[in-house]
Amino acid sequence: MSTDLRLEVSVDDQQLRVFRDTELVRTYVISTATKGVGFQPGSYRTPTGNFRIADKIGADAPAGTIFKAREPQGVWTPDSPPTCDDLILTRILRLSGQDPENANTYDRYVYIHGTNREDLLGQPNSHGCIRMSNADVIELFDLVASGTPLVIHPPTASRGKLFFFDCDSTLSTIEGIDELARVRGEKVFQDVVALTDAAMNGEIPLGEVFPRRMEIIRPDRADCEAVARLYIETVTPGTRKLVENLKSDGWTLVILSGGFAPLIEPLARELGIEHVEAVPLHLDAEGRYAGYGSDYPTTRNGGKNEIIREWKAALLPNKIVMMGDGVSDLETKPDVDLFVGFGGVARRPLVMNGADVWVEKMADFGTDRI
Repeated sequence: MSTDLRLEVSVDDQQLRVFRDTELVRTYVISTATKGVGFQPGSYRTPTGNFRIADKIGADAPAGTIFKAREPQGVWTPDSPPTCDDLILTRILRLSGQDPENANTYDRYVYIHGTNREDLLGQPNSHGCIRMSNADVIELFDLVASGTPLVIHPPTASRGKLFFFDCDSTLSTIEGIDELARVRGEKVFQDVVALTDAAMNGEIPLGEVFPRRMEIIRPDRADCEAVARLYIETVTPGTRKLVENLKSDGWTLVILSGGFAPLIEPLARELGIEHVEAVPLHLDAEGRYAGYGSDYPTTRNGGKNEIIREWKAALLPNKIVMMGDGVSDLETKPDVDLFVGFGGVARRPLVMNGADVWVEKMADFGTDRI
Protein backbone atom coordinates (compact mmCIF):
# COMPACT_ATOMS: atom_id res chain seq x y z
CA MET A 1 0.00 0.00 0.00
CA SER A 2 1.38 3.38 -1.02
CA THR A 3 0.71 6.83 0.42
CA ASP A 4 2.22 8.78 -2.48
CA LEU A 5 -0.38 7.93 -5.12
CA ARG A 6 -3.15 9.99 -6.63
CA LEU A 7 -6.11 8.92 -8.76
CA GLU A 8 -7.80 10.52 -11.73
CA VAL A 9 -11.07 9.51 -13.37
CA SER A 10 -11.91 10.53 -16.92
CA VAL A 11 -15.64 10.49 -17.61
CA ASP A 12 -14.91 11.02 -21.30
CA ASP A 13 -12.56 8.02 -21.53
CA GLN A 14 -14.23 5.84 -18.84
CA GLN A 15 -10.86 5.21 -17.27
CA LEU A 16 -9.37 5.45 -13.79
CA ARG A 17 -5.66 6.23 -13.76
CA VAL A 18 -3.22 5.85 -10.88
CA PHE A 19 -0.24 8.23 -10.72
CA ARG A 20 2.87 8.51 -8.59
CA ASP A 21 3.80 12.16 -9.07
CA THR A 22 3.71 12.41 -12.89
CA GLU A 23 4.36 8.70 -13.51
CA LEU A 24 1.36 6.69 -14.72
CA VAL A 25 1.27 3.52 -12.61
CA ARG A 26 -2.01 1.84 -13.63
CA THR A 27 -4.97 2.39 -15.95
CA TYR A 28 -8.31 0.71 -15.30
CA VAL A 29 -11.49 0.54 -17.37
CA ILE A 30 -14.52 1.73 -15.39
CA SER A 31 -18.14 2.79 -15.63
CA THR A 32 -19.48 6.09 -14.33
CA ALA A 33 -23.17 7.03 -14.22
CA THR A 34 -25.57 6.39 -17.08
CA LYS A 35 -27.16 9.75 -16.28
CA GLY A 36 -23.88 11.61 -16.47
CA VAL A 37 -22.47 13.91 -13.83
CA GLY A 38 -24.13 15.88 -11.07
CA PHE A 39 -24.25 16.63 -7.38
CA GLN A 40 -27.90 16.32 -6.30
CA PRO A 41 -28.87 13.57 -3.82
CA GLY A 42 -30.98 10.94 -5.51
CA SER A 43 -29.87 12.04 -8.99
CA TYR A 44 -27.97 8.80 -9.76
CA ARG A 45 -25.20 10.94 -11.25
CA THR A 46 -21.44 10.82 -10.65
CA PRO A 47 -20.07 13.90 -8.90
CA THR A 48 -16.98 15.63 -10.27
CA GLY A 49 -14.12 17.59 -8.69
CA ASN A 50 -11.70 16.80 -5.87
CA PHE A 51 -12.17 13.88 -3.48
CA ARG A 52 -10.33 11.68 -1.03
CA ILE A 53 -10.76 8.01 -0.22
CA ALA A 54 -12.51 8.20 3.11
CA ASP A 55 -13.13 4.53 3.98
CA LYS A 56 -11.78 1.20 2.77
CA ILE A 57 -14.29 -1.60 3.25
CA GLY A 58 -13.99 -5.32 2.53
CA ALA A 59 -10.32 -6.12 3.08
CA ASP A 60 -9.74 -9.88 2.64
CA ALA A 61 -13.35 -10.51 1.59
CA PRO A 62 -13.70 -13.13 -1.17
CA ALA A 63 -14.00 -11.77 -4.70
CA GLY A 64 -17.69 -11.34 -5.50
CA THR A 65 -18.74 -10.58 -1.91
CA ILE A 66 -22.05 -8.72 -2.03
CA PHE A 67 -22.22 -5.62 0.16
CA LYS A 68 -25.47 -4.08 1.36
CA ALA A 69 -25.21 -1.03 3.60
CA ARG A 70 -21.46 -1.81 3.54
CA GLU A 71 -21.97 -5.19 5.22
CA PRO A 72 -21.16 -8.54 3.51
CA GLN A 73 -24.27 -10.46 2.42
CA GLY A 74 -23.01 -13.56 0.65
CA VAL A 75 -21.01 -14.06 -2.52
CA TRP A 76 -22.04 -13.46 -6.12
CA THR A 77 -20.78 -15.63 -8.97
CA PRO A 78 -21.49 -15.42 -12.70
CA ASP A 79 -23.87 -18.36 -12.23
CA SER A 80 -25.90 -16.57 -9.53
CA PRO A 81 -29.57 -15.92 -10.38
CA PRO A 82 -30.12 -12.33 -11.62
CA THR A 83 -31.34 -10.12 -8.79
CA CYS A 84 -30.01 -6.64 -9.54
CA ASP A 85 -27.98 -4.94 -12.26
CA ASP A 86 -26.07 -2.79 -9.77
CA LEU A 87 -24.63 -5.05 -7.10
CA ILE A 88 -21.82 -3.63 -4.98
CA LEU A 89 -19.19 -6.33 -4.97
CA THR A 90 -15.76 -7.34 -3.62
CA ARG A 91 -14.37 -4.03 -2.23
CA ILE A 92 -15.62 -0.53 -1.42
CA LEU A 93 -13.60 2.67 -1.54
CA ARG A 94 -15.96 5.29 -0.14
CA LEU A 95 -15.38 8.83 -1.37
CA SER A 96 -15.48 12.14 0.45
CA GLY A 97 -15.89 15.36 -1.55
CA GLN A 98 -13.44 18.21 -0.96
CA ASP A 99 -15.25 20.96 -2.89
CA PRO A 100 -18.38 22.92 -1.92
CA GLU A 101 -20.31 21.38 -4.83
CA ASN A 102 -19.45 17.79 -3.95
CA ALA A 103 -19.29 18.07 -0.15
CA ASN A 104 -22.39 15.81 0.08
CA THR A 105 -20.61 12.91 -1.67
CA TYR A 106 -19.96 10.90 1.50
CA ASP A 107 -23.64 11.15 2.50
CA ARG A 108 -24.66 10.18 -1.05
CA TYR A 109 -22.75 6.88 -0.60
CA VAL A 110 -20.68 7.31 -3.74
CA TYR A 111 -18.12 4.50 -3.97
CA ILE A 112 -15.53 2.90 -6.16
CA HIS A 113 -16.60 -0.76 -6.13
CA GLY A 114 -16.64 -4.05 -7.99
CA THR A 115 -19.62 -4.97 -10.16
CA ASN A 116 -21.63 -7.87 -11.52
CA ARG A 117 -21.81 -6.02 -14.87
CA GLU A 118 -18.21 -6.27 -15.98
CA ASP A 119 -19.54 -6.71 -19.52
CA LEU A 120 -20.62 -3.04 -19.48
CA LEU A 121 -17.35 -1.53 -18.28
CA GLY A 122 -15.96 1.09 -20.63
CA GLN A 123 -19.28 2.88 -20.99
CA PRO A 124 -21.38 4.97 -18.59
CA ASN A 125 -23.68 2.50 -16.91
CA SER A 126 -23.64 2.95 -13.13
CA HIS A 127 -26.16 4.55 -10.78
CA GLY A 128 -23.62 7.19 -9.71
CA CYS A 129 -20.70 5.18 -8.33
CA ILE A 130 -17.52 4.22 -10.17
CA ARG A 131 -17.68 0.56 -11.14
CA MET A 132 -14.58 -1.59 -11.72
CA SER A 133 -13.94 -5.23 -12.49
CA ASN A 134 -13.64 -7.31 -9.35
CA ALA A 135 -9.99 -8.19 -10.01
CA ASP A 136 -9.13 -4.55 -10.66
CA VAL A 137 -10.88 -3.21 -7.56
CA ILE A 138 -8.93 -5.68 -5.40
CA GLU A 139 -5.67 -4.50 -6.94
CA LEU A 140 -6.60 -0.82 -6.50
CA PHE A 141 -7.77 -1.42 -2.92
CA ASP A 142 -4.40 -2.94 -2.07
CA LEU A 143 -2.50 -0.12 -3.79
CA VAL A 144 -4.07 2.91 -2.13
CA ALA A 145 -4.38 4.18 1.42
CA SER A 146 -7.21 6.04 3.12
CA GLY A 147 -6.81 9.71 2.34
CA THR A 148 -5.56 9.13 -1.21
CA PRO A 149 -6.62 12.07 -3.39
CA LEU A 150 -8.87 11.57 -6.40
CA VAL A 151 -9.94 13.93 -9.16
CA ILE A 152 -13.02 13.14 -11.27
CA HIS A 153 -12.75 15.27 -14.37
CA PRO A 154 -16.06 16.58 -15.78
CA PRO A 155 -16.92 15.51 -19.32
CA THR A 156 -15.85 17.68 -22.22
CA ALA A 157 -17.16 15.51 -25.07
CA SER A 158 -20.79 15.59 -26.16
CA ARG A 159 -22.60 12.32 -25.62
CA GLY A 160 -25.71 11.19 -27.39
CA LYS A 161 -29.13 12.66 -28.09
CA LEU A 162 -31.94 13.24 -25.58
CA PHE A 163 -35.64 12.85 -26.31
CA PHE A 164 -38.05 13.90 -23.54
CA PHE A 165 -41.66 12.68 -23.62
CA ASP A 166 -44.48 14.08 -21.58
CA CYS A 167 -46.62 11.19 -20.33
CA ASP A 168 -50.27 12.16 -19.78
CA SER A 169 -52.18 12.82 -23.01
CA THR A 170 -48.97 12.11 -24.92
CA LEU A 171 -47.60 8.61 -24.31
CA SER A 172 -50.96 7.64 -22.82
CA THR A 173 -54.43 8.89 -23.64
CA ILE A 174 -55.29 9.50 -19.98
CA GLU A 175 -54.45 12.17 -17.43
CA GLY A 176 -53.39 10.10 -14.43
CA ILE A 177 -54.38 12.70 -11.87
CA ASP A 178 -57.89 12.81 -13.34
CA GLU A 179 -58.18 9.03 -13.18
CA LEU A 180 -57.13 9.08 -9.53
CA ALA A 181 -59.95 11.55 -8.98
CA ARG A 182 -62.53 9.47 -10.85
CA VAL A 183 -62.70 6.84 -8.10
CA ARG A 184 -63.61 9.59 -5.62
CA GLY A 185 -66.92 10.29 -7.34
CA GLU A 186 -68.24 12.41 -10.18
CA LYS A 187 -68.02 15.78 -8.42
CA VAL A 188 -64.40 15.25 -7.36
CA PHE A 189 -63.59 14.04 -10.87
CA GLN A 190 -65.12 17.11 -12.55
CA ASP A 191 -63.41 19.48 -10.13
CA VAL A 192 -60.01 17.92 -10.74
CA VAL A 193 -60.47 17.73 -14.52
CA ALA A 194 -61.28 21.44 -14.57
CA LEU A 195 -58.13 22.24 -12.57
CA THR A 196 -55.97 19.99 -14.81
CA ASP A 197 -57.30 21.59 -18.00
CA ALA A 198 -56.79 25.07 -16.60
CA ALA A 199 -53.17 24.25 -15.75
CA MET A 200 -52.42 22.59 -19.11
CA ASN A 201 -54.01 25.53 -20.96
CA GLY A 202 -51.89 28.00 -18.99
CA GLU A 203 -54.84 29.59 -17.17
CA ILE A 204 -53.73 28.73 -13.60
CA PRO A 205 -50.13 28.29 -12.37
CA LEU A 206 -49.24 24.63 -12.01
CA GLY A 207 -47.79 25.22 -8.55
CA GLU A 208 -51.20 26.43 -7.39
CA VAL A 209 -53.14 23.58 -8.96
CA PHE A 210 -51.03 20.69 -7.66
CA PRO A 211 -51.71 20.92 -3.92
CA ARG A 212 -55.38 21.69 -4.49
CA ARG A 213 -55.88 18.54 -6.54
CA MET A 214 -54.01 16.28 -4.15
CA GLU A 215 -55.86 17.51 -1.09
CA ILE A 216 -59.11 16.70 -2.86
CA ILE A 217 -58.06 13.21 -4.04
CA ARG A 218 -55.74 11.70 -1.39
CA PRO A 219 -55.21 8.43 -3.34
CA ASP A 220 -54.44 5.11 -1.69
CA ARG A 221 -52.41 2.14 -2.93
CA ALA A 222 -55.33 0.48 -4.73
CA ASP A 223 -56.08 3.70 -6.59
CA CYS A 224 -52.44 4.06 -7.63
CA GLU A 225 -52.12 0.48 -8.82
CA ALA A 226 -55.31 0.80 -10.86
CA VAL A 227 -54.09 3.94 -12.62
CA ALA A 228 -50.65 2.40 -13.23
CA ARG A 229 -52.40 -0.43 -15.08
CA LEU A 230 -54.55 2.04 -16.97
CA TYR A 231 -51.50 3.91 -18.27
CA ILE A 232 -50.34 0.68 -19.93
CA GLU A 233 -53.79 -0.11 -21.30
CA THR A 234 -54.14 3.33 -22.90
CA VAL A 235 -50.81 3.77 -24.70
CA THR A 236 -51.25 6.24 -27.54
CA PRO A 237 -51.41 4.46 -30.91
CA GLY A 238 -48.03 4.49 -32.65
CA THR A 239 -46.06 5.17 -29.47
CA ARG A 240 -44.41 1.76 -29.25
CA LYS A 241 -43.11 1.99 -32.80
CA LEU A 242 -41.82 5.55 -32.31
CA VAL A 243 -40.00 4.54 -29.13
CA GLU A 244 -38.46 1.55 -30.91
CA ASN A 245 -37.30 3.74 -33.82
CA LEU A 246 -35.81 6.40 -31.56
CA LYS A 247 -33.87 3.83 -29.54
CA SER A 248 -32.59 2.22 -32.74
CA ASP A 249 -31.43 5.66 -33.87
CA GLY A 250 -29.38 6.15 -30.68
CA TRP A 251 -31.66 8.46 -28.69
CA THR A 252 -31.74 8.35 -24.88
CA LEU A 253 -35.40 8.51 -23.89
CA VAL A 254 -36.72 10.19 -20.74
CA ILE A 255 -40.30 10.51 -19.53
CA LEU A 256 -40.59 14.02 -18.09
CA SER A 257 -43.90 14.41 -16.33
CA GLY A 258 -45.90 16.26 -13.75
CA GLY A 259 -47.55 12.91 -13.00
CA PHE A 260 -46.49 10.52 -10.27
CA ALA A 261 -43.38 8.40 -10.67
CA PRO A 262 -44.70 5.15 -9.10
CA LEU A 263 -47.68 5.21 -11.49
CA ILE A 264 -45.62 5.98 -14.59
CA GLU A 265 -42.67 3.65 -14.01
CA PRO A 266 -44.59 0.46 -15.02
CA LEU A 267 -45.49 2.18 -18.31
CA ALA A 268 -41.84 3.13 -18.83
CA ARG A 269 -40.78 -0.49 -18.33
CA GLU A 270 -43.49 -1.64 -20.74
CA LEU A 271 -42.24 0.78 -23.40
CA GLY A 272 -38.55 0.12 -22.73
CA ILE A 273 -37.86 3.67 -21.54
CA GLU A 274 -35.15 3.58 -18.89
CA HIS A 275 -35.47 7.04 -17.32
CA VAL A 276 -38.45 8.64 -15.57
CA GLU A 277 -38.45 12.16 -14.15
CA ALA A 278 -41.75 12.51 -12.32
CA VAL A 279 -43.23 13.46 -8.95
CA PRO A 280 -42.64 11.18 -5.93
CA LEU A 281 -45.82 9.89 -4.29
CA HIS A 282 -45.79 8.69 -0.68
CA LEU A 283 -47.98 6.02 0.92
CA ASP A 284 -47.74 4.76 4.48
CA ALA A 285 -47.27 1.11 5.49
CA GLU A 286 -51.03 0.53 5.20
CA GLY A 287 -51.14 2.02 1.72
CA ARG A 288 -52.80 5.29 2.72
CA TYR A 289 -51.91 8.62 1.18
CA ALA A 290 -48.98 10.27 2.97
CA GLY A 291 -48.18 13.18 0.70
CA TYR A 292 -46.16 13.82 -2.44
CA GLY A 293 -42.90 15.45 -3.46
CA SER A 294 -44.22 19.01 -3.28
CA ASP A 295 -40.76 20.43 -3.97
CA TYR A 296 -40.20 18.30 -7.08
CA PRO A 297 -39.56 20.57 -10.09
CA THR A 298 -42.42 19.32 -12.28
CA THR A 299 -45.00 20.39 -9.69
CA ARG A 300 -44.43 24.00 -10.77
CA ASN A 301 -44.20 26.01 -13.95
CA GLY A 302 -40.69 26.02 -15.36
CA GLY A 303 -39.81 22.82 -13.51
CA LYS A 304 -39.41 20.75 -16.65
CA ASN A 305 -36.85 23.28 -17.84
CA GLU A 306 -34.85 22.75 -14.65
CA ILE A 307 -34.68 19.01 -15.22
CA ILE A 308 -33.76 19.38 -18.89
CA ARG A 309 -30.95 21.74 -17.93
CA GLU A 310 -29.67 19.18 -15.39
CA TRP A 311 -29.58 16.50 -18.09
CA LYS A 312 -27.91 18.93 -20.48
CA ALA A 313 -25.15 19.70 -17.98
CA ALA A 314 -24.80 16.02 -17.07
CA LEU A 315 -24.40 14.61 -20.57
CA LEU A 316 -23.52 17.47 -22.93
CA PRO A 317 -25.89 15.96 -25.52
CA ASN A 318 -25.63 16.76 -29.22
CA LYS A 319 -29.38 17.37 -29.53
CA ILE A 320 -32.44 17.66 -27.27
CA VAL A 321 -36.08 17.19 -28.28
CA MET A 322 -39.24 17.53 -26.16
CA MET A 323 -42.67 16.21 -27.08
CA GLY A 324 -45.79 17.08 -25.10
CA ASP A 325 -49.32 18.40 -25.14
CA GLY A 326 -49.43 21.04 -22.40
CA VAL A 327 -48.20 24.53 -21.63
CA SER A 328 -45.69 23.12 -19.12
CA ASP A 329 -44.19 21.22 -22.06
CA LEU A 330 -44.21 24.25 -24.34
CA GLU A 331 -42.30 26.15 -21.64
CA THR A 332 -39.29 23.91 -22.36
CA LYS A 333 -38.86 25.35 -25.85
CA PRO A 334 -35.96 27.69 -24.91
CA ASP A 335 -34.00 24.74 -23.47
CA VAL A 336 -34.43 22.25 -26.32
CA ASP A 337 -33.44 22.14 -29.96
CA LEU A 338 -36.90 21.09 -31.12
CA PHE A 339 -40.28 21.21 -29.41
CA VAL A 340 -42.87 18.81 -30.79
CA GLY A 341 -46.44 19.63 -29.83
CA PHE A 342 -48.68 16.57 -29.63
CA GLY A 343 -52.37 17.01 -30.30
CA GLY A 344 -53.50 13.42 -30.66
CA VAL A 345 -55.40 13.48 -27.37
CA ALA A 346 -55.94 17.18 -26.56
CA ARG A 347 -55.55 20.05 -29.03
CA ARG A 348 -54.37 23.05 -27.04
CA PRO A 349 -54.17 26.24 -29.17
CA LEU A 350 -51.26 27.76 -27.25
CA VAL A 351 -49.21 24.61 -27.71
CA MET A 352 -50.19 24.16 -31.35
CA ASN A 353 -49.24 27.75 -32.20
CA GLY A 354 -45.96 27.64 -30.26
CA ALA A 355 -44.66 24.25 -31.38
CA ASP A 356 -41.76 23.87 -33.82
CA VAL A 357 -43.51 20.75 -35.10
CA TRP A 358 -47.16 19.80 -34.54
CA VAL A 359 -48.35 16.19 -34.80
CA GLU A 360 -51.68 14.56 -34.05
CA LYS A 361 -50.59 10.98 -34.69
CA MET A 362 -47.42 9.36 -33.36
CA ALA A 363 -47.11 7.52 -36.67
CA ASP A 364 -46.76 10.89 -38.44
CA PHE A 365 -43.60 11.74 -36.52
CA GLY A 366 -40.55 9.97 -37.90
CA THR A 367 -36.93 10.19 -36.85
CA ASP A 368 -36.23 11.85 -40.20
CA ARG A 369 -37.94 14.98 -38.85
CA ILE A 370 -35.26 15.47 -36.18
